[in-house]
Amino acid sequence: MSDTTQEGAIAVSAPPSPDDGLSPADLAAKYGLAVSGARPGLRDYVRQLWGRRHFILAFSQAKLTAQYSQAKLGQLWQVATPLLNALVYYLIFGLILGTRKGFSQEVFIPFLVTGVFVFTFTQNSVMAGVRAISGNLGLVRALHFPRASLPVSFALQQLQQLMFSMIVLIVVAVSFGSYPRLAWVLVVPALALQFLFNTGLALIMARLGSKTPDLAQLMPFIMRTWMYSSGVMFSIPVMLEGKPSWIADILQYNPAAIYMDLVRYALIDGYGSQNLPAHVWAVALLWSVLLGVAGFVYFWKAEERYGRG
Repeated sequence: MSDTTQEGAIAVSAPPSPDDGLSPADLAAKYGLAVSGARPGLRDYVRQLWGRRHFILAFSQAKLTAQYSQAKLGQLWQVATPLLNALVYYLIFGLILGTRKGFSQEVFIPFLVTGVFVFTFTQNSVMAGVRAISGNLGLVRALHFPRASLPVSFALQQLQQLMFSMIVLIVVAVSFGSYPRLAWVLVVPALALQFLFNTGLALIMARLGSKTPDLAQLMPFIMRTWMYSSGVMFSIPVMLEGKPSWIADILQYNPAAIYMDLVRYALIDGYGSQNLPAHVWAVALLWSVLLGVAGFVYFWKAEERYGRG
C-alpha cells in the first residue's frame, strides 16, 4: 500500500500483519508458547521426573554426605544415632517399665532395635519432606525442574541411610541368636514397600510444608505420638491383652507397625507369624500403593505454585 505526501513523495506503509486481531492466548497457541511454570499433564510429569533420575540420586547422595560433615565421627552418626536411641528405650521401657513382657531377652533386644531403625526411616522421611520445598526455595526459584524431585530425593536419602543401619541391625540379630535364613530375603520387599509409602507421605508433607512452615515445629510431636502407638518398644497384642480387640487392631494395622512387624518377622527367629496381623502383606501393599499414588497426585496438583508468593 502507498499514498502521496504533501511534498509529493510516495510513502509506503507496512502490509497488515497476519497476527492482527489475534488475542494473546491465540498468539501463544499459534507459536507453541506455554505459560512459564505451568503444571504439565500427569503422564508428562512422570516422564520429566524420570528424566531427572540422575539428579535425584546425586542430590540425595550429596545431602547424605553433607549431613554429618561437621561431626568428627562423620557418617558413623548415621548408625550411632538410632542405636543410641534404642539403648535409651531399652533402659527405660525394657528394664524400668518392663515392656519386654512376652519376649525373652534374645528376642526383645533385636525386636526393639528393629523397631527403632525401621520407624526412624519413616520419621526422617516425613520430617525431610516437610522442609523439602520450604528449605530449598533458592533452588526451586532458580531452576526449572519437576518439584517432586526434592521430596523423592529426600526419601531416597533416608533409604540409603537405613542401609548403613541394617549392617548394625544384622549384627545385633546374629548376636542374639537369629542367624541368616531364607526368611531374611523378605526384608527386601518389606523395605521396598515402606520406601514407596514413605515417598508418598513425604510428597504430601512437602506440599503442606511449602505453605505452612510452622508444620515443621508441630511434626515432632505428631511423630512421637505415632511412634508410641506403633509398638516400637512393646508388643501391641501383649500390652493390650484384656482391652477391647478393636484398639489392638487399629494399632497393629497402622502402616508403621505393619512395616516394623514384617522386618521383625524376617530377621528374628523368635518372632513368628503368630505376632503378625492377618493379611499383613496385602495390607502393607495397600498402604504403599495408596500413599504412593495419592501423595504423588496430591503434590503434582500444586506443581505451579511451589516457590511463589
